[in-house]
Order: sequence, then C-alpha cells, then structure tokens
Amino acid sequence: MDNKPQPLHRLTVPIAVLAIAAAIAGGPRAVAAQDVGDSIRSEVDSLRVEIDSLRAALRRLEAERAEEEQRDELEALLEAAEEAAADVPPDDPQAQEGQFVGRQRSLQALNPEISVNADFFAFSNPDDPDDNNFVPREFEFSFQSSLDPYSRAKIFLAYHTPGGELIPFEGEEGHGHGEDGEEAGFELEEAYLEWVALPGGFSLKLGQFFQQLGTMNRWHSHALPFQTRSLPHLAFIGEENLSQAGASARVLLPIRGAGTYEAAFEVTRSSNALLYGESNKPSFLGHVNAFWQLGQAWDLDVGVSATGGPFRLDPAEEEEEPPTEPLDPIAFDQRLYAAEGSLTWTPPGRSLYRGFNLRGGVMVRDPSGLEGLETAWGTWVWGEYRLGRQWLVGGRYEWVQEPDDPDESAWLIAPTLTWWQSEWVRLRAEFDHLEDPAGVRNLFLIQFTFAMGPHKHETY
Repeated sequence: MDNKPQPLHRLTVPIAVLAIAAAIAGGPRAVAAQDVGDSIRSEVDSLRVEIDSLRAALRRLEAERAEEEQRDELEALLEAAEEAAADVPPDDPQAQEGQFVGRQRSLQALNPEISVNADFFAFSNPDDPDDNNFVPREFEFSFQSSLDPYSRAKIFLAYHTPGGELIPFEGEEGHGHGEDGEEAGFELEEAYLEWVALPGGFSLKLGQFFQQLGTMNRWHSHALPFQTRSLPHLAFIGEENLSQAGASARVLLPIRGAGTYEAAFEVTRSSNALLYGESNKPSFLGHVNAFWQLGQAWDLDVGVSATGGPFRLDPAEEEEEPPTEPLDPIAFDQRLYAAEGSLTWTPPGRSLYRGFNLRGGVMVRDPSGLEGLETAWGTWVWGEYRLGRQWLVGGRYEWVQEPDDPDESAWLIAPTLTWWQSEWVRLRAEFDHLEDPAGVRNLFLIQFTFAMGPHKHETY
C-alpha cells in the first residue's frame, strides 16, 4: 500500500463535498438552524488547520530527503577517494593513507639543496704584537641532491684565503700567515656521484672526494673541533684533506657478534704533491673500521688505513735556472699508514648538557726504494668536554717528525673554549703553542663559523 502523502489540493475537494453532503442530509431543519451552520464552519476551520499542519510536515519531509541525498553524495565521494588512494603503490614515497597523491614533480623539487658554511677568525701573535690580522679563511658552497632512490650527488666548492695556521717545518717567514706567495681563490673540494644500498651492502662513489684515511680526513674544515688538522696530517699530507679523483667502494662486513664493521677500498689518481709529487699514476687505499657500543653511555670507534702509490719529481723543474747537467727524476714508492680511535661518553637523557669525546691517532710515512729516506712518525690526541648546552672546553697535544729528516721534530699544545650560540653559529677561543726546528711560535685566535642552508657543521 502506498503511504506517500497526497497533495493538499486533492484533499480539499473531498472535504468540501463531505461538508455539503452533511448539510443536505440534515434536512430543512438543519439548514434553518443557526447552530448547525456554526458547527459546519467550525469543522471547516479545523480542517484548514489540519491542512496547514500537513503542508508544514510535507515541507519538513522534503528538506530531510534533500539532506539525505547530499549525505549519500558525500559518502560516495569519500568511497571513491579511498579507492583511488588504495590504488597507489605502497612503496611510493609520496603516498599517504587517505590522501590523494599528485604524480607531477614540481620544478622546485628538481633543484639541489644549497648550503653555505663560513670559517673566519681574528688572530694575534704575542711574539709580534703588530702581526694582528682578521682572515676570512674559507667560504664553502655545497650542492647536494638525491637523484633517485639509488644514487645521490654532492659538490663542494670553497673559496680559500691563506693565513692563520701554524704549519710545522716551514721556517719563520710565511709561517702560515699567507706570506709565502699562496693566493686566495676557489678550489673544488669534492664532486662525486654515489650509489647507495647496492646488493650485498655495498656503496660506490665516483668522482673527486675526501678519502677514507681514518675519520678526520673526511671532515670539512669548518666542522673540526680545532682550527687546523693534526701536525702529522699537516706534515705528511698538507693543509687540506687528502682529496683525489677516482673510485671508492664501501661495504658493511658480515661479521656476527658484538660491534659493527665496515671496509673501504679506493683507487685514485695520485695528485697530492706531498705524498706523490708530480705523479699521475694510480694510488690505492684500504680502510677497515670497527664500532662497539660499550654501554648505554659509552661508544668506541677504531679504524686502520693504508695508502700508497709512486712518488715522482723532476728536480730540473724545481730549479730557477736550467741545470748544467741533466738531473735524474726522483722516483720511489710512497706509503702512508694511519690508525685512529675515538672514545665517546654521552649520558642518556643528559647528552645536551654533558658529554666527552677523546680522539687520537698515529701516522707513519714510509718511503721505499730511494736511499737516504727514512720512516717518519707522528701522533695526536684531542679531547673535548661538554660543560653545558652551549659551552665546551677542550685541548690537544700533537707531535711529528720532519718527513725529510726524522731527527728533527715538532710538537704543539692547544687549549680551547667553544660556545655554540646555536647549531648554526659557533665561536671558539684557542691558544696554539708550537715548537719546531725554526723556534717557538704562539698564536691566539678567535674563530667564527656559521652555516646557511640545510647542511650545517657536519662530520662525515
């Protein structure tokens, strides 16, 4: 049976007919009676009131039906959205549950991440009060980008200004103050493409990069805990990192038990002047590193490295005037060994306010195949203690033999006080005391470093 409400105009006619029929049925006496007419009018008024209420009820029903239809349409849209989201592959990095995913790639996403790190300082030589300087030592520009899920690229370009460093075995003139003829300019530090997460836990790097000669050689200058690299590094490698062009392969070793172990093997073109002279032949490097977590607060990191290649130098090119007799080139095999370790204390829940890091190492330069050259040794120890969230106090001791004359040596001691204004801004006060065959030199400096962009003072 259809219970659908009838239109109001269809109800009005039957009601009127019923009223007239009732009046006729009453006979002449009813018509004549005034009270009967009043009763009929009262019934008609009552019917009008009921009709008005029915109209109001009908309007409410129509409004509720419209709202229900709108809800049905909204639920249909939500179901369609959920079905579309379910069709997105689960490994899509942009996919999020319950959200639409755009398949387009914005132009901004194609741009590399750009950062700038600055390192400059004011220094004073107590032995020569007039030798006060302010040196903007380095402005480093980094460009980094993940090319796809399997590879990434990094480029580091730096503008260097010489000055301020205490370099051993260089004599009194131009001793690290930019007076030795070195000019400021741009230098390509690193530019390489790296494949990560290759089968077997391997990663592969091609290009020019800081080599894995220990850990500190991978750190950029602005990230060092002291203003220069160690004396053995300065004497055997030079002021900058060991950075050469070639290929590097790293792998996590499948050794079970306590600790994590990795190995690296690199083949590069011999371009470091102190290690290989003018040789452009391949040099090789091997590195093994082990990491142990000794407890909730203590970590130990130990690594050993070895690199070697042919050294070649033409003495005739070093002479200001052509020699009267031909000079034989200097050629021998150069080897450099390094061992480095780090002990770190970071108390859980207090790592922002307390902590300690002790790092040290040994380097050995071993020339072979040329009479008169001897093995030279060097060692260094660095320590830094966190006093609070922003303050650190540290110190270092270093000693190295003269590479060309191991009977001579140099040593350095340097206390430091560091204040981190934030992770982007750092100020450091350092006093360097160096003794070598040229005499005693002291240097007090205030170092400023700041970082712009997503990559700060990283140690990697």
